[in-house]
Amino acid sequence: MNKILTRAATVSSAVIAMSMVPLAGTSFAASCSGAGCDNQGPKATACETANVSTERTIDNNGRKAELRWSMGCTAAWVRVTNNSSNSVYNSFGYIEKYDVSGKLIRSLSIRVPSTTGGVDWSNMLGGGGYYYRVCVSFVGNEYPMKCSTKF
Repeated sequence: MNKILTRAATVSSAVIAMSMVPLAGTSFAASCSGAGCDNQGPKATACETANVSTERTIDNNGRKAELRWSMGCTAAWVRVTNNSSNSVYNSFGYIEKYDVSGKLIRSLSIRVPSTTGGVDWSNMLGGGGYYYRVCVSFVGNEYPMKCSTKF
């Protein structure tokens, strides 16, 4: 009888332990949607893996800004990359959210990393029925601000 109870306990423990381990390829649901994603990070909310595409790209003197769109979260953010070997100038990437009349609703920014090849991203702005664009600007206006078309 003890052997049967011991085996049953061992099997039960194994089943419980296996149910707690995610299977390969398991995706986790995003934790926000639409305007509920405003000012939240795409990585922390799992939006960075929720059916993401790059909708717009703009380059300004080696600083690249990409408008990243998560269809799974209905939210956008700017991903910035420093492709320049000149780290003298401080630059920023922006994500802007516009209503249907063209009025700017909200904007978020992120500093472009100073190291060549450095990548970073902003928090998100979300919601369907809005338009989004990304921009790159430099502190001190060494170069004019450049922006993508709206998406």
